[in-house]
Amino acid sequence: MAKSSFKKKVIGQLATLLKAIPVIRPQDLASKGKGTIRSSEDGTRLIGTDTKFKEQVATRDVISISKTLKAQVAEVVSDTELVLKNALTEPLVSDESYKIIPHIDQSTLYDQVHKRLAESGSIVIFPEGGSHDRSEMLPLKAGFAIMALGAMAEHPDISVKIVPVGLNYFHPHKFRSRAVISYGSPVTVEKKWVELYKQGGSAKREAIAALLEAGHEGLKSVTVNAPSYDTLMIIAAARRLYRPAYEHKLRLDQVVELNRRFLLGYKHFENDPRLIELARKVQAYNNTLKYFGLRDHQVERTKTAPFDAVTLLLTRIIRLVSLACVGFPALLLNSPIILLVSIISQKKQKEALAGSNVKIAARDVLATWKVLVVAVFGPILYGFYSTILFGYLYMSQYQQGQMSLSRVFGWSAVSYIAQPFLHYAGIRLLETGVDLYKSLSPLLLATFNPGSAAHLRIMREKLSDDITTFVNENGPSALDDFNPHRFDNLEQRGMFDGSSIHWLGNDRSLFNFNSSSSSSIGLSPSSSSSTNSSTSDNEGIATKKST
Repeated sequence: MAKSSFKKKVIGQLATLLKAIPVIRPQDLASKGKGTIRSSEDGTRLIGTDTKFKEQVATRDVISISKTLKAQVAEVVSDTELVLKNALTEPLVSDESYKIIPHIDQSTLYDQVHKRLAESGSIVIFPEGGSHDRSEMLPLKAGFAIMALGAMAEHPDISVKIVPVGLNYFHPHKFRSRAVISYGSPVTVEKKWVELYKQGGSAKREAIAALLEAGHEGLKSVTVNAPSYDTLMIIAAARRLYRPAYEHKLRLDQVVELNRRFLLGYKHFENDPRLIELARKVQAYNNTLKYFGLRDHQVERTKTAPFDAVTLLLTRIIRLVSLACVGFPALLLNSPIILLVSIISQKKQKEALAGSNVKIAARDVLATWKVLVVAVFGPILYGFYSTILFGYLYMSQYQQGQMSLSRVFGWSAVSYIAQPFLHYAGIRLLETGVDLYKSLSPLLLATFNPGSAAHLRIMREKLSDDITTFVNENGPSALDDFNPHRFDNLEQRGMFDGSSIHWLGNDRSLFNFNSSSSSSIGLSPSSSSSTNSSTSDNEGIATKKST
């Protein structure tokens, strides 16, 4: 874990309790360079104006001009000239400000890891080197490979195993979202790699590269990696429309695995005209759903007869208004926390986006700060309300002799203890209200535009047939273990026939959730190595990797 994180309140304390090993990150020690710089014509040298390179820069330091333009220093010639290890991709024709990122000797870190592994301990590593919300993994850092090979080179009597672990989240930036943890087959660190590592030079680099590739393949087996978010959404829709999956109740881990297998098939037939046409139809279907404000699972529910739909619509609206009346006091009492969560998390989100060139929306940061703000300010707010209650009872009851001081304290303590439960009840009421609100869309369509609802159902049915036929006919050529009857033994999903209007309970479990995927690697010196490493429900798919 980054050493800078150890200095943060709450996070640092939790890291210490979990026995995390602090990692000094060079970017955390970056400093502003004096003067300005420009490059030579060939981009191999930096020429400074009013700079102090001899004082500020050392060999192997990195000069950072922008998020995308960085260069490692090969030699410090003078206070105004640097030789770069590699030529700049974009020569600097004008004077620019810059930052200096120092080279860090991580030998102390590796020594601690080697010691932990030699003592039969386990290490959890997120090998991408930073959190992000992209749809596929970043290139893996070499750290985990160096640690494993170095430990076995230093301690020949141990055998390090690397266990890939995939964390699959759904709505990771929202409270109470679910997660699926997938474990892959352990990767054995081969003795020949260790021998190559000991030789140093090009042989060492070859060993590290071989273990990196093995680790990357292991992580791909437990995470969902899509080339883009749009592709991910197409895969999610196709998986939902695939009849064997749609007609059966899948477990969350089965949904994640099916998402991964669909992506493998997509990549296999990526340039096939038939798949391109199918993807176009799926995209058109998704756009149609978006136009009508529906989720895929709600299309079937537009079968409701207009008269029944009107009755149910009015009932839902009445329930929604009732929930709003009941939940408003709780919403009002918790509004300070909601406001703080929104302000602070969005501020941190913007800061993370500004300081990263890999994050898309920084939702990983958003989620972290939501939890931290509630954890810190929740108890403070509850204490504030309890203090108000104490003051009220003291003034109106104790001073009038109608209540003892112990009872005043008692009621204040009870209110403090009860408030988290009331807060939770308020959240559940809000979620139920949101579910009710979402369930109105298919009812409105069935009531006021039954023709479009029927067209949408026909569109879905035809697309489902096309996808199922394509997958069943071509699956065996993409996946060796393809089996169209994989889910036949699972419980059948109840199909909506329009004869019943009491389906809100099903809406709850079927609402569409996007998901994120994260990856980690565990190092363990035993043959049954342990490690640490998105969720998904029947509507979700992994969209993010973080390490």
